[in-house]
Amino acid sequence: MRQIPRFLPHVLVLIFAAWCLYALRGDLAQVSLAPVLRSWDLVLLAAVFSLVNYVLRIVRWRSYLARLGYPLGLRFAALTFVAGFAYTLSPGKVGEMVRARYYTPLGVPLSKVAAAFFAERLLDLVSMVVLAALLFAGSPQYRGAILGAAALVAVALFIFAVLPWERVGMAIESRDRIPGILRKALVNVSSAFASTKPLLRPAPLLFGLAIALAAWGLEGVGLNVLGGMLPGPHLDVATSVGVYAVAVLIGGLSFLPGGLGSTEAVMTTLLVAHGIAVGDAVFLTLACRLVTLWLAVFLGWVAVLSLRQRTLAVVSP
Repeated sequence: MRQIPRFLPHVLVLIFAAWCLYALRGDLAQVSLAPVLRSWDLVLLAAVFSLVNYVLRIVRWRSYLARLGYPLGLRFAALTFVAGFAYTLSPGKVGEMVRARYYTPLGVPLSKVAAAFFAERLLDLVSMVVLAALLFAGSPQYRGAILGAAALVAVALFIFAVLPWERVGMAIESRDRIPGILRKALVNVSSAFASTKPLLRPAPLLFGLAIALAAWGLEGVGLNVLGGMLPGPHLDVATSVGVYAVAVLIGGLSFLPGGLGSTEAVMTTLLVAHGIAVGDAVFLTLACRLVTLWLAVFLGWVAVLSLRQRTLAVVSP
């Protein structure tokens, strides 16, 4: 019985890997390989856009940790960041925080990793809202909603940047009426938010947002490229980016694992609304998910195994 806690993390990883394979099998079963093989160059180009997305976000992640006082080598930072993709199918992508386990032996506090993760997720959310606005920018009836969303984002950033989270954490810790477990969790969250403040100053904020817009915009361009595989009407680049952003945004807010189901449903619906046949829209959606979500998950597990081998090499006599 004493050995159970030792092996439990490995069992959970295997279960999660099996879930990833099962979900991937479901998507592959719905994709016809004939158009993919005929247009392999377009698929490759879309995959390259996704890879550039990962590279840009790795640069941002490494920059965040360095700004928090923990500079890392590029290769190690890249491997640990990509390893988080193996857990992208967790609800809200919170499983990507598993990369913290690679930093703990280096003395990087969990609060610092959580701060970098929160800043990354926050700016990704902001960038998705901005990119989603491309889909509605030409429609006057949506102008109020776009301005309202922009105002809410600005207020949220202001609150996170200026609120004295250290004092908030101290105030929560002194409240004996709050249950102990909840109080400790809230104090840890406040500590993470306090650590995030250096990343929300004007320079790092603009840098992180520019990276997010470029990275996620490229995956939207990849959707446009994949549209070249199909006959019939093609979307312009701005509309493709907007469709991709709206689908991923709603998928993320649904809190379903990896946005599975919700992202595909929204993307397919938007493509059909823009004149693409239902069958072609379903195919295009699944092809896009293969070179974005599933490519990331695959590379994530490669990184996990690579880091596993590195750990074994370090502890071996």
